[in-house]
Amino acid sequence: MDQIQKRLLEEVADLHDIPEGAYNIRANGEMAARNTTANIDIISKEDGSGIDIRVKPGTKKESVHIPVVLSKSGLKEVVYNDFYIGEDSDVFIVAGCGIDNCGNQDSEHDGIHRFFIGKNAKVKYVEKHYGAGDGLGKRILNPGTEVYMEEGSSMEMEMVQIKGVDSTERKTIAKLRAGAKLVVRERLMTHGKQSAVSDYIVELNGEGANADVVSRSVAKDESYQKFDSRIVGNAPCTGHTECDAIIMGNAKILAIPQLEANDIDAALIHEAAIGKIAGEQIIKLMTLGLTEEEAEEQIVNGFLR
Repeated sequence: MDQIQKRLLEEVADLHDIPEGAYNIRANGEMAARNTTANIDIISKEDGSGIDIRVKPGTKKESVHIPVVLSKSGLKEVVYNDFYIGEDSDVFIVAGCGIDNCGNQDSEHDGIHRFFIGKNAKVKYVEKHYGAGDGLGKRILNPGTEVYMEEGSSMEMEMVQIKGVDSTERKTIAKLRAGAKLVVRERLMTHGKQSAVSDYIVELNGEGANADVVSRSVAKDESYQKFDSRIVGNAPCTGHTECDAIIMGNAKILAIPQLEANDIDAALIHEAAIGKIAGEQIIKLMTLGLTEEEAEEQIVNGFLR
């Protein structure tokens, strides 16, 4: 891998070297490196469109890294990755995509991930998106995620996009059985003329199922954001969705939290707040020696942690 691709790996997967455990690194549409373990297998799909990741039941404290990097202008790909998480396992999965586009053609990666999570299994999933390059071509990322959770399973999803992506449309669907728990934490920043759309649909289909979907975002300049989150309670369950956003410049933000209760014991809550940075916050930091621009940056960084 060249230096640009290595830098992208650092941004999206915090990798400075070859990771421990199982991994599959994809660069410019091809597999660059792969490793499996006794408990985690990674298999290429027969048609070459992606991989299957199989975690054996009872696997504990192991990790899987599956980052994607693109440094070739004009490259467009769709990849399908399926995760089969065995019962009573506990795994950490790091995904994400980095695009460095220095050309005039658009570069695009659409990653479709499906998770089949067994009974009482635990998954921590981190997905980071990053764009760089001084070319006129766009950096486009359209992730799709499907999550199917068996009884007593849990999944924590951290979805991060802070810099450089011109256009993204994120579609996430989750279906939870009894006692399953899903936590989603989205952090997003757009600037310039960037556009970001997030669409979540979570179905709580079993007694005791629980979902908490929260987005924190900052929209700058003339960028556009849309957050559409729908929690569907089909059983005695609890659900919460929240959008908290800072708007700056001439940006536009549309927040659409939705609740659908189809059971008398479904307890669902939604919240949404959009506003500018309070003037007194900026003034307070400026009295400590920061410029107005530095004060705004400090506030934004703290908000997105």
